[in-house]
Order: sequence, then structure tokens, then C-alpha cells
Amino acid sequence: MILEIVGYVGSVLVVVSMLMSSIVKLRVINTIGSVISMVYAIIVGALPLALMNVCLIVINIFNLVKLMRKEKPYELVEGTPQDTLVQYFLRYYKKDIEVYFPQVEKALSGETGLAYIVCCEGNPIGLLLGNRQRDCIDIVLEYTTPAYRDCSVGGYLYQKLAGLGFRTLRFAQPLSDGHKSYLEKMGYQQNQQEWVLALKA
Repeated sequence: MILEIVGYVGSVLVVVSMLMSSIVKLRVINTIGSVISMVYAIIVGALPLALMNVCLIVINIFNLVKLMRKEKPYELVEGTPQDTLVQYFLRYYKKDIEVYFPQVEKALSGETGLAYIVCCEGNPIGLLLGNRQRDCIDIVLEYTTPAYRDCSVGGYLYQKLAGLGFRTLRFAQPLSDGHKSYLEKMGYQQNQQEWVLALKA
């Protein structure tokens, strides 16, 4: 019974991986599922199944290494919150944005003063909206599309903002637990109700 459960867990993880919108998550979960399925196949003596899973593991690891090493062709475009593209982006991803930013309506209203769009191969994949306070940006929204949600977009964006003369990024609004986790990964420090990041020039 335990052995069958192990086999089912491996199969379920392989199937679930195909539902991931992030390529990195897809590869990681698929690899875990393939490892479990491989162990199950070896134990029950299903060598063709074991061999197939070995091939999947090798393919996944190869592609993960390639994804991590590949320098993505990101570009930063400065705009305004009222730009048609910015408003379209906000409307198109509104449901997903609301998961991380409950106050997305403020962003949609166009009341913020800054808008920076991160593009990859001509496609908008990230957006930062906020207000400038000298060399600090009070961020209203920082969002990346699911397929590129591996922190590399944020790293690129922060590097570019530092090059533009900004020294501090600050969140001072209610955030979801998921976004708080992202801020911690990116090096933000919590100061009472604010999250602050000192940019490195």
C-alpha cells in the first residue's frame, strides 16, 4: 500500500507540474515527481518506466541549468501610469495582481507619478508604479507576470533604478503574505508598517 502511494505521489507531481505557468517551477516539480516515479519503478521492476524517468530528470536538470545561466534580454521602459500600455497591462493581469495587491484600484486610477515597465524580447512582463520622494520611490505596485516570477526581473529592475539615481525603495501599504515573502527574498527590511530596501549603486 505504501509503495502504491509513493507511485501515485510521483505521478501526481508530474501532472501538477504541467499546470505551472512558471517554467522554473514546472521543471523543479517535474524533476521531483520524476525522481519519486523512478524510485517506484525500480522497486517494482518496471525498468522501461524507470529509464523514462531518468531521461526526464536529465532533461529537466539540463534545462534548469540553462535557464539559470542564460542572461535574459530584459529592457526597462519608462512611461506614465496613464499610458495605454500600462493601463492595458493592469487590466489584463488584474485578477492576479489583486492576489498580491489588494489596493490595485489605486494603481488603475493612474494617481501615481512613476511607471517603469520591464520587457523581455519586446513583451511587457513586469511593472512598477509609485511616487518619487527625492531619491526614494514609494511603491504602489510592483508586479511580474507568472512565467517570469523567479526574482530575476526584480533584480534587474532594482539595478536599473539604482543607475537612475534612486537609493531607496519603500512599500507602505497592506501586502499579501505572498508578496511579503518576495520582499524578504529581495532583501527588504521591515520597519514598523513599512518595507524598505536600500539600493546598491
